[in-house]
Amino acid sequence: MAKLDLNRVPMPRQDPKARGKNFNEVALGYSPEQAQYEANRCIQCPKRPCVTGCPVDVDIPEFIKAIRDGNMPEAVRILKSKNSLPGICGRVCPQETQCESTCTLAKKEAPIAIGRLERYVADWERANKQTAGSPSSPPEPAGKRVAIVGSGPAGLTAAADLAKMGHSVTLFEALHVAGGVLMYGIPEFRLPKEIVQAEVEYVSSLGAELKLDSVIGKIDTVDELLDSGYDAVFLGTGAGLPMFMNIPGENLNGVYSANEFLTRVNLMKAYRFPEYDTPVKVGQHVAVIGGGNVAMDSARCALRLGARKVTIVYRRSEAEMPARREEAENALEEGIIFKLLTNPKRFIGNKENWVIGMECYQMELGEPDDSGRRRPIVIEGSEFIIDVDVVIVALGTTPNPLISSTTEGLETARRGTVVAEEATGRTKKPKVWAGGDIVTGAATVISAMGAGKKAAADIDRYLRGEDNTEWNSS
Repeated sequence: MAKLDLNRVPMPRQDPKARGKNFNEVALGYSPEQAQYEANRCIQCPKRPCVTGCPVDVDIPEFIKAIRDGNMPEAVRILKSKNSLPGICGRVCPQETQCESTCTLAKKEAPIAIGRLERYVADWERANKQTAGSPSSPPEPAGKRVAIVGSGPAGLTAAADLAKMGHSVTLFEALHVAGGVLMYGIPEFRLPKEIVQAEVEYVSSLGAELKLDSVIGKIDTVDELLDSGYDAVFLGTGAGLPMFMNIPGENLNGVYSANEFLTRVNLMKAYRFPEYDTPVKVGQHVAVIGGGNVAMDSARCALRLGARKVTIVYRRSEAEMPARREEAENALEEGIIFKLLTNPKRFIGNKENWVIGMECYQMELGEPDDSGRRRPIVIEGSEFIIDVDVVIVALGTTPNPLISSTTEGLETARRGTVVAEEATGRTKKPKVWAGGDIVTGAATVISAMGAGKKAAADIDRYLRGEDNTEWNSS
């Protein structure tokens, strides 16, 4: 076995004071020398444990070896043979809990920076206008048509894989641009929109047709798609319906859902007002309720839009916080305040119905709940008030009911998620598959991609008549 090099190459980043005032990408990417050094750290384990941690089965040691050998077109080819969105994954995938957590060097707390190398390869391809990720020749047409509803990470992945398999694919996107949550939910400083659109263009280059401003459930139902000649439908519409706390004052002016706030900032480019005519009230004292990546994104956007004080209010401790450690650290470096073991009781408004304060409880942690995290418990008599003029509620999302309410035979769970087999994506409705947040609720980009990939493989088997299993609609 090669000698272990535990000197993991850090990611170059903008200075915290500078980046807190702009929407440019925070992480600057590896230089060729840095990528080469990091690739050389990989000991090329014969058992390839990192691959077992990847939801889309990327051949990780192979693409890293190609970087080490200086063969970048080969690195692109290997990477994109399994992952159609590497520029996105290299930026927002939580590799630290997936492929990097199973890396042999993780035992020494120095796993290979797989995500950073993935980003390096994707950025190299874009800068050098390579097409090594595209098939050398079009696949043999399979003669089948598949409708993909939603062009987020699950839909794009399913569309790319099915197009590579020779199927005729049409992507239906409700918004005026493709990308789903990648466009409206993740800020420019974490995921530049030109990166998303480059990945969308790659999927289109494989032969997938894209139809924008197409709200399935309105212009056509799922059954109407099937009746019009599509042989299969994949639902990848995500979870775009915000959850609230249902406490007094939540309807006050100045209280946003994170969905609305981030959509205005990211998709509608409120951060470039008045160049883009999308106003958004930011205020001077902003509170963000929640502890996930969406809460971090909302807080960091508010800071960049000019808020003097931004506070993340989270009812558990730092140890239970679901956000990526990297994102929490970036927020702290930029001056975001973390008010932990705190939970709102009510929002306080003025005579004009604008929020001016938030009464909160102090919390303590009890025994673990169903999530495995310690349950937050109110400390009676601990109420106190925080002065705020904007509140952003980032407590998670559920699927929009439009698809389920217009699709007969589609089974849903308690929170509106679609019931589908984990291994295949098959729903209870024949010829309909689903994957990503519409099935799991709000989760990660890479888990949605993994679901899209599994569904595409099963759709292909079904359409080719290779799977004679009777559809389970019981």
